Amino acid sequence: QVQLVESGGGLVQAGGSLRLSCATSGRTFSNYFMGWFRQAQGKEREFVAGIWSGGRTYYADSVKGRFTISRDNAKSTVLLQMNSLKPEDTAVYYCAVRSTYYHSVLPRDYKYWGQGTQVTVSS
Repeated sequence: QVQLVESGGGLVQAGGSLRLSCATSGRTFSNYFMGWFRQAQGKEREFVAGIWSGGRTYYADSVKGRFTISRDNAKSTVLLQMNSLKPEDTAVYYCAVRSTYYHSVLPRDYKYWGQGTQVTVSS
């Protein structure tokens, strides 16, 4: 059974940092594109960052320069380091995996999802 489990969310003041972790199990995702999404209350789920199997990364403009995605294929984990957090970063954050090497920013293109972890940034 495939599982993606996020951790590391919490409450932080504006300007602070958090590191999210996503542990995967049930199959090997080392060749697949992995991403982080977020969904704020009352809004649609949006792409945050993604990473190819070889480590190349891609970011939404809203987080570029502040967030860093990385992956450890040996440990089957993907991380999201979030710095200089802003109140508008407040959302539930989800990790997701495609069943292909190719990237996408669309939630519907991702096959596996975690349950999400809440990130709240106070002003």
